[in-house]
Amino acid sequence: MDKILPWDAQPINQGHITMPPIRSSALLLPGRSSYNDAPMIKPLEMMKPTIAPTQVHLETFGCQMNEYDSELVRSLMKQDGFVFTDERERADVILMNTCAIRENAHNKVYKHLSELKKLKRQRPLVIGVLGCMAQNLKEELTDIQPLVDVLAGPDAYRQLPMLIRNAMLSQAEGEDQKGIAVDLSEYETYHDVIPDRNDKVNAWIAVMRGCDNFCSFCVVPYTRGRERSRDPEGIVQEARRIAEQGFKQITLLGQNVNSYRFDNWDFARLITAVADVPGIERVRFTSPHPKDFPLSLLEAVVSHPRICKQIHLPLQSGSDRILGLMNRTYTNNECRTLVDRIRTLQADIVLSTDIIGGFCGESEEDFAETYRLLEDIRFHSAFIFKYSERKNTIAARKFPDDVPDSVKTERVTRLFDLQRNISYERNREYLKRTLPILVEGDAKRSAAQGMGKSDGNITVIWDKSAVPSKPGDMLSLAIYDASSTTLYAERPPIN
Repeated sequence: MDKILPWDAQPINQGHITMPPIRSSALLLPGRSSYNDAPMIKPLEMMKPTIAPTQVHLETFGCQMNEYDSELVRSLMKQDGFVFTDERERADVILMNTCAIRENAHNKVYKHLSELKKLKRQRPLVIGVLGCMAQNLKEELTDIQPLVDVLAGPDAYRQLPMLIRNAMLSQAEGEDQKGIAVDLSEYETYHDVIPDRNDKVNAWIAVMRGCDNFCSFCVVPYTRGRERSRDPEGIVQEARRIAEQGFKQITLLGQNVNSYRFDNWDFARLITAVADVPGIERVRFTSPHPKDFPLSLLEAVVSHPRICKQIHLPLQSGSDRILGLMNRTYTNNECRTLVDRIRTLQADIVLSTDIIGGFCGESEEDFAETYRLLEDIRFHSAFIFKYSERKNTIAARKFPDDVPDSVKTERVTRLFDLQRNISYERNREYLKRTLPILVEGDAKRSAAQGMGKSDGNITVIWDKSAVPSKPGDMLSLAIYDASSTTLYAERPPIN
């Protein structure tokens, strides 16, 4: 009597040809008593072909908030099966997370788009522009730059997987259908998305999104929407998770971070709660507005041992007339009073600022007021920018950009030279002092040197052969030299 085989091992009759059973007779291994003990092989029709995951290359331009948003994008897309590559040439999708505030970042994006034209002619490729430029320049990016397939504003990152897959399908079918999602949201804060962080020393946490200040030169309210703050409990939980992952520093982010408000929580209460999380060595915040520094916040910065003794005060101008045109809501004298209040609480706190040179209608006397402000306050550092008009801002609609470019350049150069000398003198004040340094990695110029930051966020360099270190270490180093941007350190002498 013939042995009856299991259903999936029955010979398969294909017309006049009898196929062997699916259970392979070639798999009789030592120790098997019969072919019936052989391993099972799935029928061919049940075996799914392996499909390579879609490779994504993501480039980030601009501010810290963009860096954080890129972490959100990576997280959302990895959850949907996408993988990321550092190599453009291997990518099926190239995304650029963009900034509409800084002209340098703006120009870099257009340069990269120009470079991608050749690559896209060679093979199928989806190109996406994310962030503020996508929000503010959607017509320009889709009409003038037809190679762009996907546009996603800062509130539309959850839609990215769908937009990209639709764009890939459109290309495969020979069509040119673009995926665009640029609507602003009153509620989106990505509170439930765990960012995909690469840096293992500093972690960004966006505590709020959007801005209600409507400074006349700034496009943020139009690209990121109105202010909305995250639930503080979720922020503190994220900080605890960050500490458990081994991060040593947290930077709280917001377009106007110190205006944070959620029920009865203000920013002073929030930053204190984050700094209280065990395992976190340092907490920073950026970017604040000078109008939102109540005494409670200043006292938190000064008194809490893990809140860094460093405050960024983006003053933008020293002229009351220009500050009025900018809609900054404070005066030169109020700036000086705030700085005096801060330094009364802590004399050696590190202060930095932002300055715009050549804003609409800026006269020589307006510029002189800004120059004197920098001279008098003596910030440790300053980010100095030449004014460049931004589409859709109040200034672009109401004020002529009437300061000649040559005058803007000359004024910014004078401010830069002044600040470079002040920064050099400020940094020389640290000579022969021993400072706690959080190690971030290797120096940019040499892997033989370590690089870290002081509590005041000043870059510190040292010889790794003399002081071995790894990212995340907290070192105590003696400062022996200084430039306008960097402190040079060594192992402290043994007493």
